[in-house]
Amino acid sequence: MIDLSGTPETGTLDRDIYRDEDRKRRLERLEKLANLLDARFVLPGTGIRFGLDSLIGLIPGIGDTATGFLSLWIVWQGIRLGVGPGTVIHMLFNVLIDTAIGSIPLLGDIFDVAFKANLANIRLIQRHAEV
Repeated sequence: MIDLSGTPETGTLDRDIYRDEDRKRRLERLEKLANLLDARFVLPGTGIRFGLDSLIGLIPGIGDTATGFLSLWIVWQGIRLGVGPGTVIHMLFNVLIDTAIGSIPLLGDIFDVAFKANLANIRLIQRHAEV
């Protein structure tokens, strides 16, 4: 029978290696989600990038609320990755601005294309998380 309970040298699990790999995978998934929300598509002929946040935000009443919850999930994952309280406040402010202004008809839709809160929050996580 093969013993998978530890490393050959120590007989114990090297949990730090698994934790680091898991944290990197989580950050990669967050980066993909932020890109999908903020910059997945390109307006042809302009180079202007936008994502599902801009598209879903076109749905009156629920669009910006739905994407706001996805943005809050990114903040929650940042907390789990070890960002500090000041960074969390900065990230929450980004989400608040994006959701509040994004909910204004027409102006909010233009703002969603210009202000990429999720990508900004990913950069904050990368800079301040213990990854």
